[in-house]
Amino acid sequence: MIKELRQEFNRNFSEEKYQNFLDSLNMGYPKIPFRVAETPVFIPVELKQKLIKAGDDILNFIKQPNFKELTQKSIPANWLVPNENAQPHFIVMDFGIHQNPNGELLPMLIEMQGFPSLFGFQALLAEKYVSSYHLNALLTPYFDGFDNNSYFNLLKKVIVGDEDPLQVALMDIDVLHQKTAIDFYITAQKLGIKILSITDIKKRGKALYYIERGKEIELKRIYNRLIFDEAANNLSVFKEGFDPREELDIEWITHPNWFYRISKYTMPFLQSPFVPETSFLDKLSSLPANLENYVLKPLFSFAGSGVIVDVTQQDIKNIKDPENWILQRKVNYSPVVKAPNGGVKVEIRLMYIWPDHEEPQLCINLARLSKGKMIGVNHNKDFDWVGGTTGLFL
Repeated sequence: MIKELRQEFNRNFSEEKYQNFLDSLNMGYPKIPFRVAETPVFIPVELKQKLIKAGDDILNFIKQPNFKELTQKSIPANWLVPNENAQPHFIVMDFGIHQNPNGELLPMLIEMQGFPSLFGFQALLAEKYVSSYHLNALLTPYFDGFDNNSYFNLLKKVIVGDEDPLQVALMDIDVLHQKTAIDFYITAQKLGIKILSITDIKKRGKALYYIERGKEIELKRIYNRLIFDEAANNLSVFKEGFDPREELDIEWITHPNWFYRISKYTMPFLQSPFVPETSFLDKLSSLPANLENYVLKPLFSFAGSGVIVDVTQQDIKNIKDPENWILQRKVNYSPVVKAPNGGVKVEIRLMYIWPDHEEPQLCINLARLSKGKMIGVNHNKDFDWVGGTTGLFL
């Protein structure tokens, strides 16, 4: 989107450079099973400032003292985890980029989560874009003066804290076979923590432990990458390992309840020029006449499953549980990234780390590209997306 940098990148691009970039990215790590974009996104300073303002608007709502009260119904009763802490340690916000008739680039909120995603991988990805394509060394994916060292120091402070890293584990289901396993390896390498599947963890009383070289090691913290939606069809993993919903002597980073509190459920409460009109379906007194300009989304779904893009009145009549759905005005993504074969749409994820007893800090970003109708959903041909790139700015 920075015209000069885009033109220079396109002029110098070659498939050979792209393959060398991919080889460099995979070196020492498992092969990445998702498509990584050929290019980073060059974010102009004006858009960067709007993204920061949009994030601030949303954070101000989340920091309200009654936020938990407003979002208590967001947590499904069967997935409520006890001993919730005061704040999430991670927040991510996805913004679709729209260009208005005056040519101004505007971020519009699409999704948000109180959950970590690719916080290790994005640092490596940006580094490899710059080095593999010989880009300006001043280009950075970081905000607010962060660099690679200060970023990972903050990540370690939040995830490990004062504990022995061997008593801290990154946890998911079948962890080494997840599509994002490269992120797990990078995080473990940088922080010195363990990578464990939930079935690797055992429970005695309220304590959790794992076994390494015949020795039991008690866990103090879990860097949680488990999404309950994924576990719902495979509850046997709780029997083989442990059930996160029980009373446990463990500190969650971040606590699982925040995945639901900061989610699509939050969006109807938000008031900001960067948030599209969003309503709980059961709260609507009447439907908009121009339903084609709205998207219907289930509150409790993962990776965009169940989203209805071209909404009809019949679609809404078919909904049996309207209290679990939102109707959101569509964001018109604009093809603002100029590729050699045409314009490409972009979505930018702001990634925040929130240390205990401090303010949330905007640290780094993730970007996704598409020529389809929308971005971020890979269950439908209308959502043609590239799952890995990053935004760089000077």
